[in-house]
Amino acid sequence: MSKRIEDIKLDKHLNDKPSYKKELKKLQFELLNIQQFLFNHNIGLVLAFEGMDAAGKGGAIKRLTQRLDPRGYIVHPIAAPQPFELKYNYLHRFWTRLPYKGQIGIFDRSWYGRVLVERIEGFAKQEEWQRAYEEINRFEKLLTDDNYIVAKFWIQVSNEEQLNRFKERQEDPYKKWKLTDEDWRNRDKWPLYVEAANDMFKKTDKPHAPWILISGDDKNYARIQVLKEIIAHVTRECELRGLKITDPSETISEEV
Repeated sequence: MSKRIEDIKLDKHLNDKPSYKKELKKLQFELLNIQQFLFNHNIGLVLAFEGMDAAGKGGAIKRLTQRLDPRGYIVHPIAAPQPFELKYNYLHRFWTRLPYKGQIGIFDRSWYGRVLVERIEGFAKQEEWQRAYEEINRFEKLLTDDNYIVAKFWIQVSNEEQLNRFKERQEDPYKKWKLTDEDWRNRDKWPLYVEAANDMFKKTDKPHAPWILISGDDKNYARIQVLKEIIAHVTRECELRGLKITDPSETISEEV
């Protein structure tokens, strides 16, 4: 059964702030350990983030990178392609942004724009975006066959919660820059984005490069879940390669 936006439980998952901060810190250090492990074993990690506007992608990315070695990761905020990039195949600008092996590459929006915004706004012809599903599958398979680990996140908010966040951004001078006229226009196309996302999950959710769907109505819950899912997926993929990620504290205890 394919994954669908309608199956995401958008309930509030409220935790008290001290518990959230404690768990966040623990997971961030686990991810730091994983980062060092990947570096030592020359394994690249590619993380793609998609989702509705104001779903919390940026906040999740900020928390997952907060305690990482800044030399070992890079975040790519993906916007519309530049005019010169249109002269290449649409995947070209993502090939050139891939992390080195041993490094983490994080994409805030990704190559899936071809089957989301480009499909909905008509920037890609129908035959182009329909062809893109298999092109993307081949792209990701080439990576995972070549010592990369790939995971894709979709963070979903309810229509009502998105509206609340838009209004909050509109009224906050320090958040106003996050809100554009295009964001408001996209609200009118909500059903089209749901349809496109569900098609995307059905055609590109693969065991080696899975789609991980996260409820984003509670920002803290989403941030915790993103970290947990990354840790679980990387651990599983390393085990398939015959590698076990050890906890440094366990090694210290054994030595003592």
